[in-house]
Amino acid sequence: MPTSDPSTIHDLPTPALVVERSVFEANLAAMDAVLPGPRLRPHVKAFKSTALAARLAADGHTSFCCATPKEVEGMVAAGLGDDLLLANESLDVARLGALADRANITVAVDSDVTLDAAIAGGIRSVLIDVEVGLPRCGCDPADAGRLAERARAAGLDVRGVMGYEGHLMMVLDRDEKERKVERSMSLLVAAAADVGGDVISGGGTGTFDLNTWCTEIQAGSYTLLDTDYAKLGLPFEIALNVLSTVVSVSPKGWIVADAGLKSMGMDHGNPSWEGGDVFIMSDEHVTLVPGDERPIGSWSVGDRVRLQSAHVDPTVAKHEQMWVVDGDDVVDRWPVDLRHW
Repeated sequence: MPTSDPSTIHDLPTPALVVERSVFEANLAAMDAVLPGPRLRPHVKAFKSTALAARLAADGHTSFCCATPKEVEGMVAAGLGDDLLLANESLDVARLGALADRANITVAVDSDVTLDAAIAGGIRSVLIDVEVGLPRCGCDPADAGRLAERARAAGLDVRGVMGYEGHLMMVLDRDEKERKVERSMSLLVAAAADVGGDVISGGGTGTFDLNTWCTEIQAGSYTLLDTDYAKLGLPFEIALNVLSTVVSVSPKGWIVADAGLKSMGMDHGNPSWEGGDVFIMSDEHVTLVPGDERPIGSWSVGDRVRLQSAHVDPTVAKHEQMWVVDGDDVVDRWPVDLRHW
């Protein structure tokens, strides 16, 4: 890396995202051992970086899942368009149809309206999105075959079905989760029989090794992880931290650092701190209460702390880049270039 770039975490402006390289690489190896090559369709919404996606492609994961048209466009621009799935309903797909000669783009549809948008927008292939228990997108399983027939009659390639059991990702009891995933996927498999095609797409980090019904798993959070997923006892560890600088030390027993609500996804709760307790989250500040291992008198303004996010996806989306680190040494920079819509 050029000498003008930061060489250690102490050179980074904060708040900043840092990714511990050894943990990240271990997470990739753990996933590859279960879902090699095309068995995994990494979901770029978790990390929103074409540089990270290129690292996954180097491991043989050349098909990707996207949540926004912007993500699809960015992946195409980065030369990662071998097999892209927009796993979201959208009426703004003509911008993707315009890329059909440069990349293989598939769009999820769950209604006549979203299918009509795909047809009018020049989309060439679709998956029929089926509702399998999560109260979000997806058609009734009984309607999947009809939508597929309409799509084929319009000249589209119907590659198969997709169904996301997102409501089961955080079920803690493994036996209970397995039973519920089987029940959920039975709906998807039945719809697949009506739809045809060779793709059954679904799953995520929380069910990656239990969902054996899908032909491909849409996991992304495993790469960086967060404290919410860490509760599940998965073979992945937290690689992503929000680096922050101590800006105030109170003799009353707390320190204040410069990572607040505007640098952290908070929908799953407060971040965690290995050095003690997270007391208050404010717009630009976090108030921390140090543990017994390092008393308040040993803290100084300018010290650095690393916070672990409870939800990786929105946390990453708040930043312009991730810094890859080996301990305190900065070894690479990954632009978060897939943000926005």
